[in-house]
Amino acid sequence: MPFQEDISSDQRGNSGIPILYEDNHLLGIVKPVNMLSQEDASGDPDLLTVLKADLKERYQKPGNVYLGLVHRLDRPVGGAMIFAKTSKAASRLSEAVRSRSFSKIYLAVAHGVPTRSTGRLEDLLLKDERTNTVKVVPRGTPGGKQAILDYRVLGEPVNGLSLIQVELLTGRSHQIRVQLSHLGCPLYGDQKYGAQLNKPGQQIALWSAHVGFPHPVTKEHVSLLSLPPQEHPWSSWPRTLYEQALRSF
Repeated sequence: MPFQEDISSDQRGNSGIPILYEDNHLLGIVKPVNMLSQEDASGDPDLLTVLKADLKERYQKPGNVYLGLVHRLDRPVGGAMIFAKTSKAASRLSEAVRSRSFSKIYLAVAHGVPTRSTGRLEDLLLKDERTNTVKVVPRGTPGGKQAILDYRVLGEPVNGLSLIQVELLTGRSHQIRVQLSHLGCPLYGDQKYGAQLNKPGQQIALWSAHVGFPHPVTKEHVSLLSLPPQEHPWSSWPRTLYEQALRSF
């Protein structure tokens, strides 16, 4: 599926959320930054609730609308995201996630330059539920969970910043943010794991660029692609570089 940088109004639904893909089984969208994936104790608007209301209105559905959350993005992160419109699709997509036939690739802007231009990071992560923070811990630490990602530096560093492509092989909380920070390259704008380099109010530069999976019914491969916004720090690199990266997914 080709990426669409400009999305017309009829591809946004009534909610204003950009729609990348939709059929009877799936809904693929571009998550806005700083929006919750699902409801939490804050009571702030969340994507799942907004999309359910949009489906109910667009299709004039009576009663409750089913929409299954297959994967999550951290609140400050935007980009491609897939939802299931039936319980069968949700179950099959969840199985794709477990079997690792569900691919998730992100773009990130990080402070510093990794020593190696490509590599795999394997760490043990431990989450502190009280502070909602995650840290890398030694092997054998009780409660620690394995975290694996592959990364590739795209283009040349600009003003001490690197553009990095990341493929998640596991789905741990705050995984990319923690592992890149542990590598010595905290994300631009990340107040939680790079406060010493970032200023309050900066938007974290992490974007869900690609979500790929076998269609739960047809089994054909579905690829959702999304480009980050053309604003700082993303605008430090030419748009063609992003387009070339997405074509390789």
